[in-house]
Order: sequence, then structure tokens, then C-alpha cells
Amino acid sequence: MGACGGTNTNRHGRAVKVTPEWRVYTFGAILLVALTLCSRSFSRMGAPSFIIPLAVAGIAYLLAIREFFSTPGLPRRVVFVGLVLAALWHLLFLLTPPGIDDDIHRYVWDGRVQRLGYNPYIVVPSDPALSGLHTPETRTLNNPDVPSPYPAGAQLFFRAVTAIHESVFALKAAFVVCDFAIVLVLLDILRRSRQEAHWVLAYAWHPLLATEVAGSGHIDIVGALLLLMSFAALWRRWRTVAAVAFGLAVAVKLLPIVLLPLYWRRIRMRDGALAALLIGLLYVPFLNHGRIPTGSLGTYVHSFRFNDPVFATLERVWAPQLVVGLVVLVGFLTAIRLRNKARECSSDAFAWPMAASLLCAPVVYPWYLLWLLPFLRSASTLPIIIWTISIIPTYYVWHLRTLGRPWLVPGWMMVLEYGSVATAAAIIGFRRFRRPAATKFSTD
Repeated sequence: MGACGGTNTNRHGRAVKVTPEWRVYTFGAILLVALTLCSRSFSRMGAPSFIIPLAVAGIAYLLAIREFFSTPGLPRRVVFVGLVLAALWHLLFLLTPPGIDDDIHRYVWDGRVQRLGYNPYIVVPSDPALSGLHTPETRTLNNPDVPSPYPAGAQLFFRAVTAIHESVFALKAAFVVCDFAIVLVLLDILRRSRQEAHWVLAYAWHPLLATEVAGSGHIDIVGALLLLMSFAALWRRWRTVAAVAFGLAVAVKLLPIVLLPLYWRRIRMRDGALAALLIGLLYVPFLNHGRIPTGSLGTYVHSFRFNDPVFATLERVWAPQLVVGLVVLVGFLTAIRLRNKARECSSDAFAWPMAASLLCAPVVYPWYLLWLLPFLRSASTLPIIIWTISIIPTYYVWHLRTLGRPWLVPGWMMVLEYGSVATAAAIIGFRRFRRPAATKFSTD
């Protein structure tokens, strides 16, 4: 079937043209059915009834991406219908309760204790003296023996949302609003850069948005929105806005700090100083005897491990703190290389440094890849796109935990996950290597 449409035959033997538009509709319908089935088994995350339809949704998504790459343009009605479909499966997951120990219960706790006058970086949820502060939604939060690890920007977001309504649903709804805001920003970026509007579906249709934003609810989507706003402002040379939005994104989670080289000579020194000052001011409410608190961040570095083949290998040789420094350095060097390579800011340059750091990180949960999704629109990011789908089998670990098995990703699963990424990267690299040679041969 060609890129511009193929033909099938109906029962009367007549040729029926299958257009790219209808193929995209088909993939959207498959995604809707698969994610509907997945939402019905959301309370059994990782079980076959959950992971099989999610894997089907992932395959349909990759086929849709292939269609986006091979089609010059799709009618606006396709984009509209696609966004309506995405809204439907978002609603299904939004109305589904998250797991009893999902991170979002910690978010409710952090927002609640702030409003009661406590410091989330100091109080420990399992402290018997604080048992009266708990609600039914916070009693099951995970890792109750350590204080919060989330940066100040995330903490203030928790406080703001829980001040409106203190519930898991309120936070999930706020995250979905951020998700939809990303769609609007992407549509504006695509229009101003004269790219096809159907590329917004490469973001909106991703299965992780359903499971980890509307379903479980993760703060990462707030950071992704702020980072995309910074990218858009940087592209339009709104330097102060770009710097402030970047600072706020870092204040939500530390991952985008590796993108700092991309801002070199694209923003003014005073803009950078303003962003740094803003981050400092966000921590003022949490100061402990004049010191900036880090909560359980140190415990996270020392003890938390998941889906980390690169970090586990390096940790055999060096201390965890040193390996974390190396993780940051890898992201920095990737950003420096991409900054020197192109004058104009590109979405690829934002995706690859974060992906490089995550690849080497001590913990690689599926929702960490939410940071990458708004920036995946080119063939060069295909290995990252595949990674966002090949990570889906790791959900099986949640099911293994219910069976009393260790909290470990099986080796074969990591081979499948990272092997898919390596294979895609090798194919792209081989094609790029062959292309100059073919061009040279044709001109001799």
C-alpha cells in the first residue's frame, strides 16, 4: 500500500480506494477500543487484561506515526476527529480511580500538610504523631517512611490544586487540563512553523497520556507543559518568557536542567538571573533553618531503582552520587553538541538530551517519558518514539508485585525495551551512512 493510498476490493470485486485519511481513522478507532478495554482493567495494572490492550494501542499508535511521516498533509477534519477521540479516552481514564498507592496520593498529602502549616520536606507520613492529618486518600500513599522528594514548583502546584478541592480527582483533572493546554500550544507551534496540523495527534494519541496523566495522574505533565511553553517562547525570541518558563519547569522536576546549554546566547544574562531568582523564591516557604531542603531526594538516589540497565552497570564501579553526576553530564554534553550543530532551536534538540539522561537514570518509569512527548515530530527522534512504546511491557512488574515477586524488571523485558530502541537507532544510522555514499556514486 503506497503512501498516497492503496486499493482493496469489495464483495462485488470493485476497487475501493483506502486513503491515508481512512487509515488514520482506523488507527484512531483501534486506539479507542483498546484504551477502553485497558481502562476497565486499570485497577489491575500490569495484568494481561490491562497490558495486552495497552500494547495493541501502542502498535496502533506506531502505525499512525508511520502514516504521519508518509503523508504530506491530512484534512483538518481528521485532526478534529482525532482530538475528539483522544478526549474520549482521556475521559474514560479520568473517571477511573488510580491505584491505591499511586504517586498522586502523595501529591494530596503534600498539598494538605502545606495548608495545615507543615513542611512536606520534613514531615514523614508514617509518623504516628501525624496520623490525625491523614484522610482516606492519603493513608495508602507509597513510601510513607520518607518525606517528599518533589521540588518546590511541584509542591506549590499541589497546594494550589488542593486548596480548590482536596482530592485525587481534582489533581487528575488539573493534569488533564495541562495535557489539553499542551495540545493548544502544539497547534500554535505547528501553525507558525508551517508544519502540518496532524502532527498534534503524534502527541495527543500517545497511550501514556491516557494511563499516566488521566489515569494515574503524574506531575510530569505540568513540567512538560512549562517546558513546551519555554520552547515556543524561545522560538519566537520571547527571551524573558522562555527563561521564566524554563525555570518553572526545572522547579517541577529536575530533568530539564540538562537543556541549559540550549539557552546559551539565546537568552540574556538578566533573563537567566531572573529564572534563577524565581526558583530560589519558590523555595522560600520551605526553608529549614535557612537551608534549602531536599526531602527524600538523597534516599531516591541511594535506594530507588527501576528499569535501569545502564545505571546498574555503572553503579558496580562508582558510587551512586558519582553516577548521577555522570547522568547529568551525558545530558549536558548532548545538549551542547546539538546547540553547536544548529543555530535555530529545534524540537529534536529538546528531546535528545533528556532522553540521553533518562537512558542512564537510576529510575525509568513510563511516566518519566511524558517529558519527551511534545518534542517528537521528526524522523531523527524515531528511536525515542519507539522507546515510549517499548517501555509498555514494564507495567507487568506491577502485576508481579501483586503475586509477591520482587520489584524488578526481568532481563528479557529490558532486552525487548532497549533492544527495540537500539535497533531503530542502528537502522537510522545505517541509512544516513548509506545516503551520502549513494549520492556520491550517482554524481561520479
